[in-house]
Amino acid sequence: MGSLDYGERLATIVSETSLLVAGIEGADLSVPVPATPSWSLNQLLRHVGYAHRWVAQMVGERFPEIDRSLSKAHSVEEYAGETAAELSPWLVEGAALIADTMASVAPHDMIAVLRPGRPGPDFWSTRMAQETVMHRFDAFEALGLPFSVPDRIAEDALHEWMTTIVEIIFDLRPAASALLGSSRLHFEATDSPQNWTVDLTGSAPVVVQERQEAAVTARGPAFDLVLALYQRRGAEGLEVRGDSGLLGKFLDAMRF
Repeated sequence: MGSLDYGERLATIVSETSLLVAGIEGADLSVPVPATPSWSLNQLLRHVGYAHRWVAQMVGERFPEIDRSLSKAHSVEEYAGETAAELSPWLVEGAALIADTMASVAPHDMIAVLRPGRPGPDFWSTRMAQETVMHRFDAFEALGLPFSVPDRIAEDALHEWMTTIVEIIFDLRPAASALLGSSRLHFEATDSPQNWTVDLTGSAPVVVQERQEAAVTARGPAFDLVLALYQRRGAEGLEVRGDSGLLGKFLDAMRF
């Protein structure tokens, strides 16, 4: 289990959206977003709001599995020239919609399922909380604003990446699969009791929450590790011991 429970994750979606809205007040939404260079900030904000609405619809209508055809989150190229005054209420509305909808179901209901055997509400509570956190970081970076996140949210983000995101990436990315048969990588948070080993020696990645002998170790605050794993920054600022080349190849393959 991560550091946040189901209700706290729903609250995080709302609170992070509120912080996002406060940060964009009066901003020029045409600026490019470094993390998503093909999108303007305007388009990134549309992506966030549509992701919230997509999940809310699937959970609210109790779809047994996800339906990607309903998502508008990656069809945002047409949006331009909007202002924060126009988008902010829409973003707040979407965050409230997903939080209220998901609060009406049980976290372990087998609806809106993406990963086999993983209840959709439980999965999406984490995914949408951290999606909102990460895109708030992206927006603040684009605007040159200072960013911080509570320790427990950072811990939950690292836990989600290690227990869920890495598996999804290896399912989807041939470049990641090319690393299989190599070695182990160890990630240690310096501000929380999290030690993770990613074992790539077999035919599929195996992630365990413990320290094991590894070819390379990366140490740093939990959210700095998260930013590196999501390719928002490289290993700069982390303490790296061992095979830095392997770490670089691993991070390069982890685009999500």
